[in-house]
Amino acid sequence: MRVFVAGAAGQLGRAVVRRFSPTMDVVATTRRELDIRVEADVMRAVRAAAPDVVVNCSAYNAVDQAEEDPAAALEANAFGVLSLARAARDTGAVFIHYGTDFVFDGRASVPYTETDTPAPASNYGLSKLLGEWFAADAPLHYILRVESLFGGELARSSVDRILEGIRKDEIVRVFVDRTVTPSYVDDVADATLRIIERRPEGGLYHCVNTGVTTWLGIATEAARLLGRKASFEEVSVDSVQLRARRPKYCALSNDKLRGAGIEMPSWQAALSRYVLRN
Repeated sequence: MRVFVAGAAGQLGRAVVRRFSPTMDVVATTRRELDIRVEADVMRAVRAAAPDVVVNCSAYNAVDQAEEDPAAALEANAFGVLSLARAARDTGAVFIHYGTDFVFDGRASVPYTETDTPAPASNYGLSKLLGEWFAADAPLHYILRVESLFGGELARSSVDRILEGIRKDEIVRVFVDRTVTPSYVDDVADATLRIIERRPEGGLYHCVNTGVTTWLGIATEAARLLGRKASFEEVSVDSVQLRARRPKYCALSNDKLRGAGIEMPSWQAALSRYVLRN
């Protein structure tokens, strides 16, 4: 099976390529090699690869900058997705695209499901929601919403910042009231592979690790895994001035994915594997 991966040099893209390469013929393209904002280039590259599956790991993730430059977010997160979806459609390929919890406003009190109505509170969230809609232009598509991604070779996530602060015996600032369901990139890549293999009903799935916590909960567990006594500065979401409003309650339910036969490990188990590996 041949898989075309866009955004292969990013955090998630690297994990997907690494997981797929032992058993599949992977055509990996980076942002420098393929600008998904240029539809003609996308069509040409996908046609040349003639893949069975197109996986989009490319995204514009500058959440605050998108408030000042919404066009840049729309070009990559919406219209770039449309180009890839159309290329997948025209070549008869399955299309897999990754979404985000930012499509919700964060006012919930229980984990969001796939049937909950989106209400993005930022330009970034809006651009990602449009990308979900455009992904459906491919007849067989899977939209996998992830949240609070961590892991991977680049080590630039919020979890990595917390781990670095604990290891350096620094006071680590963490949100005490931002509720999350973290997503370990290795587990997301593995779930993506199993979706390709199982071919459940197409559509929208939440692809996050199991269990709900806060950033303080993640930091506390990280310190325990490292065997360190850590000092945390607990801050609230409302006390931090950011250009783009962050959803306070970000947790996503992965029950639908479980119902498709794909069980996601707990966030504690995922964090343990990542910490012990590094």
